[in-house]
Amino acid sequence: MDVLYIVVPCYNEEEVLPLTIPEFKKTIVDLVTKGKISPLSRILFVNDGSKDKTWEILEKEHQEDEKVLALKLARNAGHQNALLAGLSVAKEKADIMVTIDADLQDDITKVEDMVDEYHNGCQIVYGVRDNRKSDSFFKRFTAQGFYKFMNRMGVETIYNHADYRLMSKIAVEELSKYTEVNVFLRGMVPLLGYKTSCVYYSRSKREAGESKYPLKKMLSFAFDGITSFSIKPINMIVGLGVFVLFVCILAAVYAFISYFTGNTDSGWTSLILSIWFIGGIQLLSIGVIGQYIGKIYKEVKRRPKYNIETVLDDNNKNN
Repeated sequence: MDVLYIVVPCYNEEEVLPLTIPEFKKTIVDLVTKGKISPLSRILFVNDGSKDKTWEILEKEHQEDEKVLALKLARNAGHQNALLAGLSVAKEKADIMVTIDADLQDDITKVEDMVDEYHNGCQIVYGVRDNRKSDSFFKRFTAQGFYKFMNRMGVETIYNHADYRLMSKIAVEELSKYTEVNVFLRGMVPLLGYKTSCVYYSRSKREAGESKYPLKKMLSFAFDGITSFSIKPINMIVGLGVFVLFVCILAAVYAFISYFTGNTDSGWTSLILSIWFIGGIQLLSIGVIGQYIGKIYKEVKRRPKYNIETVLDDNNKNN
């Protein structure tokens, strides 16, 4: 039977873990009982530099139950890198891996459906929300806008899919060949090209703790995704530059006609507005280009995306 590892990134989750860890355990036990996964299946929690008692809780759970494994990163590496760290460790022993957040807003019961899809030949199975009724109007509007805007910018994503997915060992090993420092898994995984499927679910409200993705972080996440996978912003700058040049030519023609017909008047307001307009476009363009240069700078240095400090696994109760 296939070994399943559920990879769970954690950042300051001391309030929610006591509520959700029993659900993770129950999922493993149920699937083992039904004969769908191996008894060697585990839950791998990745502590992403938490500042609360998250690691202490994970250590205690690991000592009490062999199904609970834990990975501690030396510092906060970010959600995407924490997922990669967990997958890199899990793929050494697992045949299939499911990534899901610790708050269990994503429906954990759908893991069984994902495993069934894997047994039907799918190497990647996406967990996709079937609705956003539990979200506020603002959250729903911004989230839907996020996916639509990403696709318009040329970033291939799965609509209403976050990072709840199943991946086979083959898919994870292929993903490990993508060595870029600027990680955006929602755009990277669809590039793998293996047979995929979707499992739909309704998202629950968070039981405890706070969301780790407020609006500011979501906007930053979207911008990182766009600049990591698309050069459309650069193309837009070129198009904008051509448009402004065309407007300037028209303005020059108008100025010459006005000069030769004697209709010239002093226009302080129009001059200042023109200067501000052109200056604003230039600063914006330089900023966007600077983002791309900054990403190139990070890629060239090839620094590690994360550093693993401690591993609590089957081999050693306290590595």
